[in-house]
Amino acid sequence: MKTGLLLNIAFALLMARLKQSIVAAAGVMFGIAMFISLVSFMTGLNKMLDSLIINRTPHIRLYNAIAPSKIQPVNKAAAYAGFRNFILSVKPKDEGKQIYNATRIIKTIRTDDRVIDVAPKISTTVFFTSGTIQLSGIIDGVDVELEQKLFHLNDNIIDGSIADLGTVSNSIIIGKGLADKLIVKIGDVIQVTTPDGDRAPLKIVGLVQFGIAEVDDVQSFTSIETAQKLQGKPANYITDIQVKLKNIALAPAIAKEYAQLFDVNATDVQTANAQFETGTTVRNTIAYSVSITLLIVAGFGIYNILNMLIYEKMDAIAILKATGFSGKDVKGIFIRLSMVLGVVGGIIGMLLGYCLSLIISHIPFETSALPTIKTYPVNFGISYYLIGISFALITTYLAGMFPARKAAKIDPVVIIRGK
Repeated sequence: MKTGLLLNIAFALLMARLKQSIVAAAGVMFGIAMFISLVSFMTGLNKMLDSLIINRTPHIRLYNAIAPSKIQPVNKAAAYAGFRNFILSVKPKDEGKQIYNATRIIKTIRTDDRVIDVAPKISTTVFFTSGTIQLSGIIDGVDVELEQKLFHLNDNIIDGSIADLGTVSNSIIIGKGLADKLIVKIGDVIQVTTPDGDRAPLKIVGLVQFGIAEVDDVQSFTSIETAQKLQGKPANYITDIQVKLKNIALAPAIAKEYAQLFDVNATDVQTANAQFETGTTVRNTIAYSVSITLLIVAGFGIYNILNMLIYEKMDAIAILKATGFSGKDVKGIFIRLSMVLGVVGGIIGMLLGYCLSLIISHIPFETSALPTIKTYPVNFGISYYLIGISFALITTYLAGMFPARKAAKIDPVVIIRGK
């Protein structure tokens, strides 16, 4: 009963200063709405960039790096065991880029419970020829089904399908920028020459676009069988093993483990995209900082309004205390008043934030650099709404607590005597 009475008094005080109460609730409302819409948009943007970069690359890449031997013959000679040897112009080992025992390595990795799946790949530089035009580029020979399953390559194919690589022999999917430079289209045949001088005609069955000019101008894909045949290699020839993990955070540790276990070079996704991840962290930090600042400003608005309300209602507070209300009761009235503003403003703010996010998600966003993106990306995560309402309630509670403590200390005798 006492709680209900205090709440009724708080509502009465709110209605007595209705305009100021609406302004205070509006401050909380817009603070939460801007927090939700801004964070949803920024995290949606980061998620889109993640899908374009990180989610399209292997979590761990195993390969053989071309490098000089660390142990030279002179270091093995017993006669020079006590000497420090300086060797200049050391040449790389003539071992090529092939991963030996690749089939066995893939089978072993697939038994690891931490791994989703593994996809082999053959990567080589080539020269593309169409008429009198000749350009350098890169061909990735891929397992069609695994490439689509793990890296969703078809999402970036703007014309044709990755499945065509498996059904059309001697076929190729080339980058949009490369196709524009060669002046070719789907159905045309281009001549591909390897660094060893092997040459073969390949039919274009698709165009791919990643939105990165440096990639779209050189990148192309073919089936792993076509890539092996193009280079005159056997069926067990593999240059890269791509691993997708269930938990991407384990990539650095597992990469080191595989490098030692299989005696190959290994790169994890965090190391390969360190600058990109840093940019994502900075953008998230800015979005949260600006949004929280809005809520804090709204809290100061409530604090000022309640302070003014206390000065205007000192006689009412004195009468309440004179009729038996304790300082704790008066403090409870003003805290409840503040929380009502926070709850009303918070609920309306969440609804407004959702509507703003929904509007942003339907705004057209079409660019030739990102052909698969049609509207602005928005992340409708429930956690942002919970964070927004929680922070709003905490802010309004603190904003009401300090004026409430001041009201609780008012001496009714002094106020009534002054009147």
